[in-house]
Amino acid sequence: MTILRIGLIGLDTSHCIAFTRLLHDTSDAYHVPGARVVAAYPGGSPDFHLSISRVDGFTNDIQQKFGVQIMASPEEVAQQSDALMLLAADGRVHLELFRRIAPFGKPVFIDKPLALNSSDAEEIGKIAASHGISVMSSSSLRYAVSLIEELGREEKGKVTGADVQGPMEIQPTQSRYFWYVIHAAEMLYAIMGPGCREVAVSSTEEHDLITGTWDDGRIGTVRGNRVGNSKFGALIHRTSGSDYIDASSSGKPFYADLLEQVLFMFSTGQTVLPFEQSVEVIRFLEAVEESLASGKKVSMFANR
Repeated sequence: MTILRIGLIGLDTSHCIAFTRLLHDTSDAYHVPGARVVAAYPGGSPDFHLSISRVDGFTNDIQQKFGVQIMASPEEVAQQSDALMLLAADGRVHLELFRRIAPFGKPVFIDKPLALNSSDAEEIGKIAASHGISVMSSSSLRYAVSLIEELGREEKGKVTGADVQGPMEIQPTQSRYFWYVIHAAEMLYAIMGPGCREVAVSSTEEHDLITGTWDDGRIGTVRGNRVGNSKFGALIHRTSGSDYIDASSSGKPFYADLLEQVLFMFSTGQTVLPFEQSVEVIRFLEAVEESLASGKKVSMFANR
């Protein structure tokens, strides 16, 4: 079996450790075979505390525990790799970093959030198309085993709506909804599919409630909690009834679920998630922020 050489761009998130451990540690119950991390670029954003305060520690772990070569630039990582994982925690820098590595023609996974606005997200898609490379972006929650298994039970009938909940931490440099609500938004899109028409949001000190209306009249909601329930879950409504799923009930790490999908793309060039849907998720969150600012419903197609 050919072992893919993976390069990491951005070592300022615990995701870099989680993915590398799953690829390297064959004794791990959820080891994902087929690739090894060979090179990495640390990065880090000076004005984002959770980024700059952790990058040195994660870089040291990646180098010392897993034998990964640390490079001085994203371009050097791209030269050494068969495929790239753009993991930088700061969504603001994803477009710039992608622009630097795309010319090398390697498939790229971009960790959530793809971008902090739909213009950047669309530009990433254009750059990928111009270089003929596969690109994928997703939260790991989209591929949680319990969610995928429940959605596979077609005998329960058509999905008529969904109510998703999850924790809602806010990081000022990442706008209000892009840091953590994106996980629940990805779950909502996994359930509902693309085609949201308009959004509205209600917000208090402790909770935010997002309501999306789809083109076919279905309604999906996301409840972001800053107190109380900190688990990701969803109530899925069908023509035959409603079922609740706890995203963590399988016990399998979310990162392993996602990594399996990423390696499929790296090895085949085929994306399991259409990039247009990843862009729509970013537009969904962008429209939610516009709704919060205006206090009104916002069309997904406003100003576009």
